[in-house]
Amino acid sequence: MTDQNDQKDLQKDEKNRAEEAQAMERVVNATRQVQVAFTALQAQFAPQGSGKPSKMALQTFDASLQALEDAQAAFDDVLNDLLDGKR
Repeated sequence: MTDQNDQKDLQKDEKNRAEEAQAMERVVNATRQVQVAFTALQAQFAPQGSGKPSKMALQTFDASLQALEDAQAAFDDVLNDLLDGKR
């Protein structure tokens, strides 16, 4: 019975580590998307652009910021569980 419990604990630990890694990766990817969207938006201002950013560039930047906020919130949940000893 102990071997089964050990196996279940190991599987739970592996699942938790995978979730934690996924949460961190999501933050990294969202941060990169914000950087890309910001660079595209910045290019529409002087000296390169007209100073009137396109609606698409603004929407893309806004969406990337929202995705980053969502990723950070999910990571915060995981981090709080770790700090509280729930993982």
